[in-house]
Amino acid sequence: MSKRYGSIAFTRAVRSVQEQHGSATFYGRKADSGAATSGPDRLTDDERGYLAEQDHFYLATVGETGWPYVQFRGGPAGFVRVLDDHSVGWADFRGNLQYISTGNMGGEQRVALIFLDYAHRRRLKVFGHARIVTAEQNPELVASMTDPTYDAVVERAVVVGIAAYDWNCPQHITPRYTAAELDGALEPMRRRLAALEAENAELRARRL
Repeated sequence: MSKRYGSIAFTRAVRSVQEQHGSATFYGRKADSGAATSGPDRLTDDERGYLAEQDHFYLATVGETGWPYVQFRGGPAGFVRVLDDHSVGWADFRGNLQYISTGNMGGEQRVALIFLDYAHRRRLKVFGHARIVTAEQNPELVASMTDPTYDAVVERAVVVGIAAYDWNCPQHITPRYTAAELDGALEPMRRRLAALEAENAELRARRL
């Protein structure tokens, strides 16, 4: 947990519930410590390395009506780029043209991101402030986030200034695996199966 995470997440209502369940003292110290810390929390090598491996995340925004909206964002591994110690960004691909997240971020800049690694049961939660950057505004930045080998139309870039983050516990994360991850794990079994099939074919040929 970064220093400022508790001061953002642990509101009075949250701390009241923590009091009921016996965790208020532990988390209260973290919230108080974060409130006394100036400036955003810096991303470390752990976060940088983790984000470089991720091919998806979940983005939470809030609309003018006060309703939260959570959307899946996916792309090639590492499509979320660490821009500096305090910010990340990604190329925003054309989707179903609803533009709910984009519209929400144009009004309320506060967002939450959740990066899940199902295979290794890891989860990184991020609070930040988002801003939309178009190619007209900053063509170099948008180009730097664009992967020419990935089949998608880039409409804009999103840059998020990190306010705080937390590595969540692995409890209740059900392991799931991508096709690429399964291919790597199954390749030795495929080679073994091919060898056995070849051996069986040779033995049958000898019997004939």
